[in-house]
Amino acid sequence: MIANRIRQARLAAGLTLSALGEQVGITHTAIQKYEKGLVTPSSAQLLKLARACGVRTEYFFRTHHVELQQPRFRKTTAFGKTAQEALKIKIIALAEKRLELLGAFPDSPLLAFAPPAGLPERMGCLEDIDRFSDQVRNAWQLGMDPIADLTDTLETLGLLVIVVDEAHPGFSGLTAIACTEDGRTYPLVAVAKGWPGDRQRFTLAHELGHLLLAERLADGPLDEEKACDRFAGAFLAPCVAVRQLLGLERHTLEWAELYMLKHEFGLSMAGWLQRAKQCDVISESAYLTLVKQFSAKGWRKMEPSAPFPQEHPRLFDQLVYRALAEHYISESKAAEILGIPMMRFYKERQLESLDAVADQ
Repeated sequence: MIANRIRQARLAAGLTLSALGEQVGITHTAIQKYEKGLVTPSSAQLLKLARACGVRTEYFFRTHHVELQQPRFRKTTAFGKTAQEALKIKIIALAEKRLELLGAFPDSPLLAFAPPAGLPERMGCLEDIDRFSDQVRNAWQLGMDPIADLTDTLETLGLLVIVVDEAHPGFSGLTAIACTEDGRTYPLVAVAKGWPGDRQRFTLAHELGHLLLAERLADGPLDEEKACDRFAGAFLAPCVAVRQLLGLERHTLEWAELYMLKHEFGLSMAGWLQRAKQCDVISESAYLTLVKQFSAKGWRKMEPSAPFPQEHPRLFDQLVYRALAEHYISESKAAEILGIPMMRFYKERQLESLDAVADQ
């Protein structure tokens, strides 16, 4: 198990055998022997390996193993196979902590994720996707107002939401099924940590679309990626809200109103332009004119002023303290699962860090 963990940590860190050996102070052949299980590294060497790979030493001894089945990436072509494999290892490491925690409870504290009952079995056009999204929102009792905390909403519905530290600009998101050795399965969605919150939210909604639209798209006319993009926009900003806030018919739109709507709904200004066209608030020609102006201002790469706050999964941390309170896990296990030193854990458990902020 340690041998495989060393290899996984190295690949996740994007290091070659030689690069890791150089950082640790040994040959690449020695690293290769560690990874093949021919030699077991000493405690001192494990500490060096952990530091070089950016993991805690506990990672090498973790007994819970998770497999990612049916991984589906939201990415550009620049994000190649090697980068994909390294990212999957990162996501698996984070998923293992969550599933180890869930396994500590006598009964799972999460709902079993399932698409709402009564959804249409087949959709033949993009307009059907809007109606489908409204049905999903109604079934989950989300109404048509902004979804304030999308991560919390998805986690409450039974999805594992992973925010992964991936700097490659070609990666946005991933859906997969996380499977444990004892046969438990959990749908998982992952987004890149570094993106602005509105892009993270669109990606999460897009990946949710993959989970819900699977097997429902008619062959031929509907491209799945475009269908999931349409679902993401409709899920974040339903047509009824778009028409209520922008009006039924407009000749043009003001940038300031799109900016305010972005920060109310967590959908980018570019996304609101798309929704205005999709909901027939503006014509195709008006949309193209606005897009040209939008591009000329340089906003396609970075929209103006303050970005929308990033997504932060909170349910996982809360469940750690719930399990600790019920004596399902020890303090040391809680700190290990959270990935923080014991001293910091003690302070956070007693809210000392919050007191320090309040005194400033």
